[in-house]
Amino acid sequence: MASNEEGSIGTSLHGVTAREQVFSFSVDASSQTLQSDDPTAKFALPVDSEHRAKVFNPLSFAKPHMRAFHLGWISFFTCFISTFAAAPLVPIIRDNLDLTKTDVGNAGVASVSGAIFSRLAMGAVCDLLGARYGTAFSLMLTAPTVFSMSFVTGPVGYLAVRFMIGFCLATFVSCQYWTSVMFNGKIIGLVNGCAGGWGDMGGGVTQLLMPMVFHVIKLTGATSFMAWRISFFIPGFLQVVMGILVLTLGQDLPDGNLSTLQKRGQVSKDKFSKVFWFAVKNYRTWILFVLYGFSMGIELTINNVISGYFFDRFNLKLQTAGIVAASFGMANFFARPFGGYASDLAARVFGMRGRLWILWIFQTVGALFCIWLGRATSLPIAILAMMLFSVGTQAACGALFGVAPFVSRRSLGLISGLTGAGGNFGSGLTQLLFFSTSRFSTADGLSLMGAMAVLCTIPVAFIHFPQWGSMFLRPSSDGERSKEEYYYSSEWTEDEKRQGLHEGSIKFAENSRSERSRKVALADFPTPETGTPTHV
Repeated sequence: MASNEEGSIGTSLHGVTAREQVFSFSVDASSQTLQSDDPTAKFALPVDSEHRAKVFNPLSFAKPHMRAFHLGWISFFTCFISTFAAAPLVPIIRDNLDLTKTDVGNAGVASVSGAIFSRLAMGAVCDLLGARYGTAFSLMLTAPTVFSMSFVTGPVGYLAVRFMIGFCLATFVSCQYWTSVMFNGKIIGLVNGCAGGWGDMGGGVTQLLMPMVFHVIKLTGATSFMAWRISFFIPGFLQVVMGILVLTLGQDLPDGNLSTLQKRGQVSKDKFSKVFWFAVKNYRTWILFVLYGFSMGIELTINNVISGYFFDRFNLKLQTAGIVAASFGMANFFARPFGGYASDLAARVFGMRGRLWILWIFQTVGALFCIWLGRATSLPIAILAMMLFSVGTQAACGALFGVAPFVSRRSLGLISGLTGAGGNFGSGLTQLLFFSTSRFSTADGLSLMGAMAVLCTIPVAFIHFPQWGSMFLRPSSDGERSKEEYYYSSEWTEDEKRQGLHEGSIKFAENSRSERSRKVALADFPTPETGTPTHV
C-alpha cells in the first residue's frame, strides 16, 4: 500500500505501539534564560525592538513603562501647583506686600522666565544622566524656594522667590523625555499628551487648592496675611515627597537606569558638545521653540492672569474667580491627550504630514478663541470663549509633542528642553508686552496675544522632513535621502558609526517608518510577477 512506501506519510511511526513508557520534563528557571532575548519576556506590556511599549494602559503602574509615565506626570503636576500657587492668592498678597500692577506683572514674568534656563539644562541632563535624576533633582532643589515664599516681606523678595520657584517647571522636559524613551512612536502623541496635559492640570488644581487651603487655615484663627504664608508649605511638602518617590521607584530606560547600562557597555556615553550641536543646528528645533511659545506659552500666561481678570472684570469673589480660572487648567485632563491622539490618528493615514496639519489647525483655532475671550462682555460668553480657547491651545500642545520626538534621536532631550523653554519664553514675552504695564487693559491684552499667536503659528508650514515631507511638500525624490535611516544616522560621524554608536538611531529609524503615509507605506511593499503583494 502507498502508506507503506518509504518516505510516505506515516512511515516515521513504524514500530510505534502506543504502549511505550512516556517521560515528562519541566523547564526550570535557569533554562528560561534561553528566552531572555524575547522582547516581550521581561515586560508587562508588548514592546518594539528598542523595548519601548507599544500599548498604553493608564490604569497600570507596571514597571518600567507605566511607572515612569505616572512618576513623570505627577512630578510635573506638583511643580505646576508650586509655580502658580501665588496666582489665585494675588488679591491677598498684593495687599499684604503693597504690590502694584507692575509688581504683580513682573512677578508673573519672573515665574516663567527662570524655567527658560532650567529647561535648557534639563534637556542636557536627560541626555547625559537620565530622566530619573533630572526629575528628582528639580523637585528637591526647588522645594526650599517654595517654603521661602512664606517669609517674603516686599515686592523684590516676592519677585525673586517666584523666579526661583519657576525653575521647577523643568520637570516638563524630563517628563516628556521619559515618556518618549519608554513608548513607541505610533502612540507617542497620546502618551505625551496625557503626561503633559495631566501635569499641566496642576495649573487648574492650584486655582482651587490654594484658596481652599487659605480658608481652612483662616478657620483655625490665623489672619489673612498669615494664612497665605502658611499655605505655601503644602506645595513645598508635595515636591519633597515626589522627589523621594522618583529616586526610589523610577527607572531611566526600559532596560534599566542609564548609569548602570553605561557601566555594562549596553549604552554608550555621549558627548554634550555633539548632542548640543545636532540640536541647535536643526532648524526644526527653532520652529518648535516658536510654536510652543504661542501654545504652552500663552497657557502659562493665562494661568497667571485669568483669575485676576475674572475677579476684576466681572466682580467675582476670590473663590468664585478661582473656580472659573481652574476650569481653564482642568481642561488639560482631556484636551491635551485629545490633541496627541488626533496627531497619532492623522499619522496612521497621512503620516507626519497629518501630524503637522493637526498641529496648525488646533493652534490657530485656539488663538482665535483667545481673541474672542478678550472681546467678551458678559460672564457666560467669557467662560465659553475661555473653555474653547483652552481646548484648542492645549490640544495644540499635545499635537506638538507628537512631532517633537521625531526631530532627532540623538539630541531628543535637548530638543525637548529647547521646545519647553520656548513655552516659557513665549509666556514671559506676552506677559511683558501685554500684562505688565497699564498700556493695555487685560481684555485688550488677551485679544492682542491671540492675534500674535495666529501669526506665530504659520511657521509650522516650513517644517519639512526629507523622508516624510511637510504640510504642502512631498518627501524628497532622492532615493537615499528619503529613507529614515539616512536622516537619523546623519547625526553620527563615520568614525562613530564604525564603533556602532549609531545602532540605537537605526532601530529608532526602523520603528519610525510608521510616519510614512498609508499610501507610501503600501507602495513600499514589493509586488511579485503574479501581481499579488507579498504582504498579503
